This record gives sequence, C-alpha cells and structure tokens, in this order.
Amino acid sequence: MIEARRLHILRAVADHRTVTAAAAALYLTPSAVSQQLAALEQETGHRLVERGARGARLTPAGEILLDHANAVLAQLERAEAELAAYGSGEAGTVTVAAFATGIGLAVAPAIGFLARTAPGIRVRVRDAEGDESLLMVLDRQVDVAVAVEYRGAPGEDDARLTRVPLYAEPFDAVLPPDHPLAARERIALADLAKDPWIGQSAGNPCHDVTVLACEYAGFAPRLEHSSDDFRAVVALASAGAGVALVPRSALRGTDLTGVFVRPVDGVAPTRRVFAAVRRGAEDHPLIRPVLDALRDAAASGD
Repeated sequence: MIEARRLHILRAVADHRTVTAAAAALYLTPSAVSQQLAALEQETGHRLVERGARGARLTPAGEILLDHANAVLAQLERAEAELAAYGSGEAGTVTVAAFATGIGLAVAPAIGFLARTAPGIRVRVRDAEGDESLLMVLDRQVDVAVAVEYRGAPGEDDARLTRVPLYAEPFDAVLPPDHPLAARERIALADLAKDPWIGQSAGNPCHDVTVLACEYAGFAPRLEHSSDDFRAVVALASAGAGVALVPRSALRGTDLTGVFVRPVDGVAPTRRVFAAVRRGAEDHPLIRPVLDALRDAAASGD
C-alpha cells in the first residue's frame, strides 16, 4: 500500500530538484526524506529517484508515479474540502503568500471584504515573490498563492494547481531626470538599447518581463543594477544610474519627483497576476471565499 505522505515527498523532490531543498520545504531532515523515498521505492518495487552532482531527478518510473501522485493528492484535497463543508467550515485560518504590490492591490482589500462578509475566516499573509509562493502552496506551507506569470511558471493545465486570474497590468518606462528621451509622450524600448538598465534579481518574475520585452525589441538589456524593491529602482533611476521597467501599480505611492515615467510604445510588457491553490482545494469552504474576495478586490482595483 502506497502512503500518501510519501507521494507528497516524491512531488517535493521533483519540484525542488534536491533532497535537501525538498526536506527544508517540508520541515523534515534530508535523512527523513531519503528514508521515505527508500520506503516508497520498496512499496512500488521500482527505483524512483536518481541522485547526481546536479541534484535529484525522477526516473521514468518516478515520472509515471508522479502523474498518479498529482491525481491522488488533488482528490485528497477535494475530500478535505467536502468534509470541511460537511462540518460547516465557517471559521478558520487561510494563509496567503503574495508579493508586495499584490498584497496592496488584492490581498489587503480582500481581507477587508472578508471581515464584513465572512468574519469567521482569518487570513494570514506572508510576503513572497510570485515564483516562491507557488512552491509554498505545493509544499503546504500556505493555502493560497498570489503569483505572477513568468517563464517556466506552471500552466493552467498543471495537474497540481488550480489557478484563478486576478488582473493584468502594464510596465512603464522609468527614466532619469536628464534623459534625452524624457520629453517624449511614449517610449520605444529599442531607443533604450544603449542605456544602462536597472532590473530585478534573476529568478524574480519581473526580471523575465524586462529581459523578454527588450529581446522582443531587438536587444539584450545591459543590466548594471538590480533590486527587488521598486522604490529602490526608482531611487536609482532618479540618481541617473539607468533606466527601468516598473509595473504600474508599483509606482503608486512612490516618490516620482526625480524621474520621468512614460508608457511604452506599441504592445507594452505586461505582468499577469493570478491566485493558485492545490488542485482540489478550490472548493474548500474556507478557501473559496478567499479566492472570490481576491478576484473581486482585483476587479474593483482596475
């Protein structure tokens, strides 16, 4: 008989690509993870994980089992949801991981809405970038992720997650005060090909947006500075350190007196934000109101 918790460990190893990282995400020791994997291999009669210098990867047998694990774990989430509904599920805590501007634009207004409509639901918030929050959901560290579409993000057909679209917003160009193009009403990215750039750290979804937008414009940006804090990005631009692309919502409430903000000419780079839960958990009586509140808050903020 295959134990469900061992399927969860197998999926964590596939997601994190090392036993050590999977163990940290699951709050286990690496030796405990290795023991559970060994027990799972004994239960199935197949070698499931291969370890090498670059980490751990699933064998073909492991990939087959992972497909079934995703289905089994989703069904268990549905069972929990139905049992919670049977027991009314009107009170409890839902933990939401979201990036900073997503908290301001969607999560905080949703908490206010839930306080009026579902006072028994307590929302606990954790600050996390979009790519981090999805793994936190899969590792059961949080219940809901507010994440950003990025290169390599799980798609809408991913068997592990259910996604709810929230909003999309354009990136604007931020220019230093003495930039020769500051007088223009709109900025073509190709005209910034020779400028130094201020971006986000590699792995941040906004980093991908900047790099891909510049690639589509025909050049690779010369990224000389990086910060995941958009206030710092604007401060660097105001000091003449370079140009940047910043999501429009991140500019709200930021001191823009030392920079010029201009929309991008043509099709503007855009970040698409969505909420995600483990597949099968979307109808949990605590989680469904949170998803609805996030969607309503995002719609009212457009």
